[in-house]
Amino acid sequence: MRRPSKDSSNKLSAESQRLSSIAQAIVQSASRVEERTWERQLDAQLQKLLKTNHQESIDAALNALFKDDLAAYDVLMDGVEAVSESSTMVEPGNDGGEVTWQALLVAAPILAWTRFSIGSGTIPAELLTTLSAHFSGHLLAEGVQMSMAPTLYAIDQLPRTHAETYSLTHKLAQAAHKGTAIKPSTRIPETAPFLADTRYLLIALVAPVGAPLFRWQEAQHQINFSAVRASALDAWREQGMANVARLLPGCGVELLLPEAYYVACREADKLIRPVSIRAAVHYLTNTLDVEASDLRAVIAGFGEEPTDGQIDEYRVGFTLRQSAEVVYGIVWPLYGQEDEEGTPIEGAGVDSLLPAPLTPINEIIAHLNEAGVTHIKRINERYVAEYCDDCGAPLFADPTGDLVHAEMPEDAPAGTEHFH
Repeated sequence: MRRPSKDSSNKLSAESQRLSSIAQAIVQSASRVEERTWERQLDAQLQKLLKTNHQESIDAALNALFKDDLAAYDVLMDGVEAVSESSTMVEPGNDGGEVTWQALLVAAPILAWTRFSIGSGTIPAELLTTLSAHFSGHLLAEGVQMSMAPTLYAIDQLPRTHAETYSLTHKLAQAAHKGTAIKPSTRIPETAPFLADTRYLLIALVAPVGAPLFRWQEAQHQINFSAVRASALDAWREQGMANVARLLPGCGVELLLPEAYYVACREADKLIRPVSIRAAVHYLTNTLDVEASDLRAVIAGFGEEPTDGQIDEYRVGFTLRQSAEVVYGIVWPLYGQEDEEGTPIEGAGVDSLLPAPLTPINEIIAHLNEAGVTHIKRINERYVAEYCDDCGAPLFADPTGDLVHAEMPEDAPAGTEHFH
């Protein structure tokens, strides 16, 4: 379940009310036939709103359902994500009939970490051509057309709304189908430097409706799709790594499995978190000339609302073991169904033999231990998320429980000091 924006309105417009009603009808459907009939209506309504950039109508419906009907909220969120990251195109066929093409926006996430800066922005033409060739050759099904955006995206450079995602999907899909090039964007927002961060290649895939998009979806591979997918990822990593490294000099890099846009972004959001811990420990031990065992980590839970008691993120402040001064910090956000008790295992009943899910606190501690930090203090108090009034940096709990600004020692070498 994904959380909506905080903005809400008490009175829904006709468009928002229609979205809510259709989502609720899908939840209450008594058959697959009925469910798919309602889904087609939902898709049509969303297409109209996204095409005309009426994002506010969608957001209002999501906010209302989040308060009153979580099952319908999930249905609507799934629907708007699906419609904004895909499209169809109908063309006359050679036999006088029509051919319908499907398009899907795919993200290829890259985990990157460094003591310096992580690049983003325009991809040189020759690198774009090489990356596109490797992407197509190792990952895509036979005959799939593709267009890779000529931009290496940071998180805050990705489309900000479903309507913007819809627009980019259609722009790249047209380029893939017609074989034309996309001009690099000239207005890319600046992105703050972090020790560990994600970067994204965005690609539109186009094929006839019903045809496979990825290699592991082809008929001859379906029985062993998991092994074929793993092999395709290995090949993409092996062949694409050197070219991605040219875009991210001075960085450690890991290529993740390219998937549909929203799924890939969510997976990357989760997987960058342990990388952030490793990068922070590496940075501190090298900058302060100490061992990982000389560091202490202070973990505290934070929430956006002062009254609901919900933890939205954990913040980990680092101190030297003999000092209470927080010298650095990282943020471990919680996503989807995650909470302080851990993500429930789908399909696990009361008597399930599956192990209990690892709580976020225990996962953070495990990664700290793995990085060599063994002196860890957990603050049981839950804080409202606070930030520095001057620079906007998150505040971290020190060993006594006070919220403070993380500050490197004055005699420490200058370097990247942003927080992930």
